[in-house]
Amino acid sequence: MIFAIILLVLLLISLFGNFAWVISQALNFKGGLSNGISRETGPFLDEYLLKDNDSEKKIAVITVDGIISDSLTDQAGYNLVDVIRAQLERAKKDRRVKAVILKVDSPGGEVLASDEINRLLVKFQQGANGKPVICSMGSLAASGGYYISAPSRWIVANQLTLTGSIGVIMETINFRGLMDKIGVEPYVFKSGKYKDMLSGMRSTNEIPAGEHAMVQNLIDQTYDQFKKVVATGRADAHEKNRNEGRPLAPDWTQYADGRVLSGAQAYDLGFVDQLGDFQDAVNRAKQIANIQDANLIEYRERYDISNFLRLLGQTELSHDVKLDLGMELPRLQAGEMYFLAPTFANFN
Repeated sequence: MIFAIILLVLLLISLFGNFAWVISQALNFKGGLSNGISRETGPFLDEYLLKDNDSEKKIAVITVDGIISDSLTDQAGYNLVDVIRAQLERAKKDRRVKAVILKVDSPGGEVLASDEINRLLVKFQQGANGKPVICSMGSLAASGGYYISAPSRWIVANQLTLTGSIGVIMETINFRGLMDKIGVEPYVFKSGKYKDMLSGMRSTNEIPAGEHAMVQNLIDQTYDQFKKVVATGRADAHEKNRNEGRPLAPDWTQYADGRVLSGAQAYDLGFVDQLGDFQDAVNRAKQIANIQDANLIEYRERYDISNFLRLLGQTELSHDVKLDLGMELPRLQAGEMYFLAPTFANFN
């Protein structure tokens, strides 16, 4: 009888799962027909109306809020890059979407994640079917936050926005002195003298002479890429905007030394095109897209049974314990490069 009860429970669970899957697929199919859009990869997205202006045309709002990372995942197991890629694909396929507003409120984050988002935005605006991206900066759009803003056709910042912080940071901690005090001695076996580069277990006299120069060279290469992204993005925008936008100041590289700028300072140096708020960004988006009006929309992730089953398959997530401190702290990893504003760089 016990065996029969177990089989019955498993059968009910299976029936429930199949029913939920059928309903989910039906809803997705219906959404695809109604919008003329099919989902290929990434998270399921539903379209939400932010402001109804009684127009057939749309402006999609994509928000980047907090640390830029491809290692932090949401409830469905997708990271920020996955979500933004899916949102941009959705906006590009919808013929009624005429422009995208990128709302940025971020101190920056991981180098690779910032670069991937930057490339997605560049590609989104290219070609005959490209659509303009207008950036609306919040209270903070620094370092990696500016890196992803740079390819925008037009950048709007509040005069008190904190932006800039153009630079790269890599941190490590040497705790060999503490180990010596408590009597712990490491034994390291390696294939080459640089294999334990940036290891915190070595004493100062064990660090090869050329290691510092090698690490600095990596930093400099990434920093040069940052400046190239800024120069290319602002030059392309100014060429398209002609006399309406702001060109980079001739001496802008002197201010690309990691310092944080106010929105007003960034405007004077040509890092942003306009001082204003989100509504100013909306007005500029309509002007660039050459439309009279448009509904404001955004794409939100849909959580259904498929997300639950996907999380069940990611066993490592089931062991994570998170402490909510009311703010999101950057998870700096030793030896990894970041585009991060210095205000947040002390969290380790």
